[in-house]
Amino acid sequence: MHDNGVTLQKKVLQNLDIPYSYELAKRMEQYRSHPTLGYRPAGSKAEFETGEMLKTEMEKIGLSEVTKDAVTVDGWEFHKAALSYTNAVGETVSAELGAYQTTFVTDGPKEFSMMYLGKGTETDYQGKDVRDKLVLVEINQRDEWWINYPVYQAHLKGAAALIAVQSGGYGEIDDEALNAQDIAGPEDAPAFSISRKDAAGLLELLRDQEEITVTFDAESRVTRNCTTYNIVGRIPGKHPDRMVLLSAHYDSYFDGFQDDNTAVALMFGIAKALQDSGFQPNNTIVICAMASEEWGVVDSNFDWSTGAYEQIFTAHPEWVGKVIADLNFELPALAHGTRARIRSCYEYVSFLEEYLADLPNLTMAYPEETAVTSPIETWSDDFSMAIAGVPSMVNDFTGGSFMETHYHSQFDNDEFYDEQVYRLHHELFALLILALDETAVVPLQFSPVVQRIRKGLEQCREICYRADVAGQLGEKKRALLEKIEELETLSDQALRRCREQYEAVEEYNRNYKQLLRDGKYDEAEGLFRQTRPLEQKLLARFKQEQDAFVRIDWYGNVLYPHEICSTNLRLLGGAVRNLKEQRLSSALRKLYQVDNNAYAFNFDEEVYSHFTDYVFHQPKDRLKWGYGRLPEHENLYGTVKQLLQKEKHLEALTGSGMKEMDYREEIASLEHACSKLVVSLMNIMQQMEKSVTEIFEL
Repeated sequence: MHDNGVTLQKKVLQNLDIPYSYELAKRMEQYRSHPTLGYRPAGSKAEFETGEMLKTEMEKIGLSEVTKDAVTVDGWEFHKAALSYTNAVGETVSAELGAYQTTFVTDGPKEFSMMYLGKGTETDYQGKDVRDKLVLVEINQRDEWWINYPVYQAHLKGAAALIAVQSGGYGEIDDEALNAQDIAGPEDAPAFSISRKDAAGLLELLRDQEEITVTFDAESRVTRNCTTYNIVGRIPGKHPDRMVLLSAHYDSYFDGFQDDNTAVALMFGIAKALQDSGFQPNNTIVICAMASEEWGVVDSNFDWSTGAYEQIFTAHPEWVGKVIADLNFELPALAHGTRARIRSCYEYVSFLEEYLADLPNLTMAYPEETAVTSPIETWSDDFSMAIAGVPSMVNDFTGGSFMETHYHSQFDNDEFYDEQVYRLHHELFALLILALDETAVVPLQFSPVVQRIRKGLEQCREICYRADVAGQLGEKKRALLEKIEELETLSDQALRRCREQYEAVEEYNRNYKQLLRDGKYDEAEGLFRQTRPLEQKLLARFKQEQDAFVRIDWYGNVLYPHEICSTNLRLLGGAVRNLKEQRLSSALRKLYQVDNNAYAFNFDEEVYSHFTDYVFHQPKDRLKWGYGRLPEHENLYGTVKQLLQKEKHLEALTGSGMKEMDYREEIASLEHACSKLVVSLMNIMQQMEKSVTEIFEL
């Protein structure tokens, strides 16, 4: 912001054209794979056509160096899924179904037998022959298990395909709602989605008979290793190798008005306003419309955010060290709670809080002021950018009821459009670009990372003194406590250094901004060049932190390695204590929280093993952003199956006076697991000590 920063802010705000952004979001809806439901999935013709339109639009609004960056993804075309049957009074009833990313082609209408299998668990198949039949199940993916488990269970039993009706958790807005999610499973285990309204008629018939005959006409194809394109445009800056990145994804389920048409259009709207205001940036502003966010790789636990991962790891790895911030956008045209939030990586929290404190009055779209929250999550493209080494943030979009009601359904349309919220997001992030453009040094504050490490160490210390775990530590307790104390001391030293360094960064940036506003451009440029080594070190440190500390659990939550290990140790130790106290139900509840074991015991061991092994035994190009992010896995399948059998035995003996069961075998197994975790925790502590020393040494 040269000359008067306040004047430029006003110009940008005045040039924001919200109707333009809205119209562009609506225009994206015309490209669709399914003639009535929409869908612009990874590698599809509809995704390609949308990208071509966005490329033309970038050129139209005056962006420079507009390019199509080719990336490789697994592709999916979904053209139809129509089901019909004869009801109890002889009428033909038809239903239109949604689909998941699997292959199933009938080559025209085809008759199938259909069976109802409850929730699609292992016990639901007992005594049932589903070979070459359609299986109808009811699931709640939010509160029970993901779609891939019942789908693969049906596949192993020989079913032709599984048809799922959401019994809650998603698509709650209307009984006609269909739902779509990433499948996280193989393409040869077919799956479709049916609304509660359409399922009701089928369920009524299936209450009176085990099987019914239906006619199904489907065309859904997955093709591995397709080429798709991320569309990139630029507003050139004085420093072409220092960039601010804006990103949003243009693939979608159904029409995808909120998710993510409005986000793509918001980027274009901001870019247009910046140029119409005469903004001449110090740094190049890069606008990137990402493909294949919703899904893009077959049979992977990390099958979303594929386009973004490929963009930064394959198409443009040289962006790392040059992009000082990725501003990612998701569902920005509706209210998520009582305030707007910027969800940021830890390192940008201080700068963002200072930025929000200095803002002029913006559109009053929420009753409460905008806030910053952290860390970033795995649910959007900013996570792929961050672990590559690009400091990232996103407008927070996971609060409120929309995720349970409209999200990933055909009801994601402009009926839920909130123009004031949309305008606020335009204003908030357009001005953030101006603020970032006036920095000489990337404003990363590393203290919150150290504080997160410190908090996890306190959790580990607590574990050492828990009565139900301490017995498992044995002679290792003293060594573990000593290592925790060493790391705490080291962390305290790192915390002081981080705060001192951020004060120096703030001073550089205050001076740089003042020089620009005073018109002393040569002095400003001298200061900028002087600080290049510092900025490179800070960005390198950010990347080191991502590699050393950022891990995820089996549900995609972002955690640090010692947190995951100590949590599992607490749960396993607690389960041992519960079994010794003959409290089986309490023990099982704890064991279900260890790794992915919550899903395991409702399905065949082959299902459990497939969705465990594929996380550890696939190459990096199939695991993408999740590669190496999950720690070692504790397989409790056999132990818990034994406990469930004993639970059934106890229930059968109710009233017999028998109150105790022999759990010695299971206790020994769990104690062995605890011993392994103690060793793992010590190894993690040693590695963290090394990482903290290397990363935070000035």
